[in-house]
Amino acid sequence: MSERDDPVTIGRRVQQLRAERGLTQRQLAEPAYTPAYISTLEAGRVRPSDEALRHVAGRLGVAYEELVTGRPAHLATDLRLRLTEAQRTLASGEAEQAAEQYAALLAEAEAHELNEVQAVALLGLGECALDTGELTAARRYFEGSEQALADVPLPARVPALRGRAVSHYLAGELRYAVYLLESTLDELNRGGLHDPDALLLLYASVIGPYMDMGAHARAAQAAEFALALAPQSGDPALVARMHRSVARTLLAEGRIAEADASLAKAAELYRTLQIRTELANCHWMRGYVCAQNGELERAEGELRQALDMLSAKRAALYSSQVAVELADVLHRRGKSEEAAALLHDVLSDLSPERGALHSAAAHRLLGIIAEDARDTEAAEEHYVRALSLLERAGAAGDLADLCRLLGDLLRRTGRVEAALDAYRTGLGHRTAPGTTTLGPAPAQPPL
Repeated sequence: MSERDDPVTIGRRVQQLRAERGLTQRQLAEPAYTPAYISTLEAGRVRPSDEALRHVAGRLGVAYEELVTGRPAHLATDLRLRLTEAQRTLASGEAEQAAEQYAALLAEAEAHELNEVQAVALLGLGECALDTGELTAARRYFEGSEQALADVPLPARVPALRGRAVSHYLAGELRYAVYLLESTLDELNRGGLHDPDALLLLYASVIGPYMDMGAHARAAQAAEFALALAPQSGDPALVARMHRSVARTLLAEGRIAEADASLAKAAELYRTLQIRTELANCHWMRGYVCAQNGELERAEGELRQALDMLSAKRAALYSSQVAVELADVLHRRGKSEEAAALLHDVLSDLSPERGALHSAAAHRLLGIIAEDARDTEAAEEHYVRALSLLERAGAAGDLADLCRLLGDLLRRTGRVEAALDAYRTGLGHRTAPGTTTLGPAPAQPPL
């Protein structure tokens, strides 16, 4: 709760409440004070003591807090309870319903100038917008949450900073997302602000962008830090998120069994918490593990389950990513027509500004499907579109692979010089992965 209002505002409020109740200044003052004192108080010419205000509040029949702040009694507590309910709604995957709850809370918090509640409501609205793929709106909400917390220590602002970074990451702005996360980590660690939950949230969130940029060493280091911080965190949702992110790094290192075990831990935590979207993401990652391990039938089942769970909750960008993974498995199982239809659906929901990486992945896979069908013209068109999207996003690892695919296609169709250019471009990305262009790694936490 913020400090009480200024004497003039309190004086006007006392005068209004006294008039509404038909009391004289003498009746309000007795037995402890004089009518002259009440007159001075109502005029705002004296700063009344807490004792005097409690006397006046009792005579007026209102709570002390309502008298000194103008807010209904227990408002802050009621709003906190409703915030918890909105958080539970969002955790169950009902993003649109949660957004309505958060919007109502935000309006009340603004009306009563409750900055802390405003910040939490804006953070919740940002998370809802991420869930439904409204990235511009999400970024605006996260920025508003940061502004509402401008005067509090950095660890309290980390969830909003992380949300803003994720919105940039999902829009394909990998390098800026990494910059936001790394600079915040650096400020926390160098400043001695070693909040385990804040650090864990940041390290878990930076793994995905690192992987997409080809910065595997940084991703592995972030995963190690996240695992070391997990026992200190009191938030099981954060620990579950960390396990899911760490699994991706383990996969890149070929540690399939460990990745699967990490995902199993995350899934169990999310079942306990009933966080539907995150649980769906665990099924997605399990499907990815199975696909990497050649278990295509099981992979298809896991990915279909993830897609059903995400689509039902309209988690648009997450469901697009899962759909691309599922299409890859379907193609590998000989169901190329179904895979292509799924990818075209993905592209109809996305744009270069919204989901650039997912769009690029869809075009890449459509190119492979077209090549397998001997349609080299369509394959080249999809590869070129994917290349453009990835160059804009700075996804080094994916760019190198795509240049190889395009180079092979050009070579097979007799365009040797163009093929060499594609290979050179790919080699440039392969020999200069994200680790060499990200600048110094952030300061390490004390572990």
